[in-house]
Amino acid sequence: MAQDPDGARMAGGRTGGAVRRGDAVHRPVRPWTPAVHQLLRYLEGVGFDGAPRVLGFDDQGQEVLSYLDGDTVGDDLPWPSWVHSDTALTEVGAWLRRLHDVTSQFRPPDGLVWFAGQRWHPGLVHGHHDAAPYNAVWRDGGLVGFVDWDTAGPSSRELDLAFTALAWVPLLIPKMVEPQGFTAFGDRSRRLHLLLDAYGYTGDRLAFGAEVASRARVNAAGIRRLAAGGDPTYVALLPVAVDFEAAARQLEALPRSFWLGGR
Repeated sequence: MAQDPDGARMAGGRTGGAVRRGDAVHRPVRPWTPAVHQLLRYLEGVGFDGAPRVLGFDDQGQEVLSYLDGDTVGDDLPWPSWVHSDTALTEVGAWLRRLHDVTSQFRPPDGLVWFAGQRWHPGLVHGHHDAAPYNAVWRDGGLVGFVDWDTAGPSSRELDLAFTALAWVPLLIPKMVEPQGFTAFGDRSRRLHLLLDAYGYTGDRLAFGAEVASRARVNAAGIRRLAAGGDPTYVALLPVAVDFEAAARQLEALPRSFWLGGR
């Protein structure tokens, strides 16, 4: 992400439009912005420090959020070495667990519109749903938090955690992650369990494998749905939908030992 205080476009992201001015980020308003603001204000109220704060709207009607200061992957490949470190896996897992625990008490008002159109009901948490390396902020050897909360919304813990596993272990096909600098495919089972241990996941890890494959298909279906509506950003991402579907098939072919580890 660019860090130009004069208002240059911030690098990274597929939809674009974010501009930094000083310590604030100005972004286009979307139909789900009011819902995201409710969530971010709740997180601020409970002292969750890994997310931007809502500062209001500017004269052009854009939302204004606080700027999370630190390093991001930006547009350059391969990604920085911290992305594929064990430290990143443990910090991301712990961050996601904190998010899910604090949002388990969040009762959103009725009528909110979320990105994926989902509705809250008791038993759900609120997930980021795009807590990937390209949205992470890193400083002084540790995770600051995540930006770009547009896709946030009600979720099971597993649905959000599954995407984090896809993105950070990573559990995607080689053509998706090798340009980013990841080549340690033989280490992915260990990395998966490091992430799950950091989260404190106590569920059935073999069943979680099916959740991860399902989440890859959810992402593919989401891209196809938005592309069918004519959104040019998602039309351009149709090849990525194919890659997510290929990842799901490869994950389903992994042996039980991959998901169970030494358990």
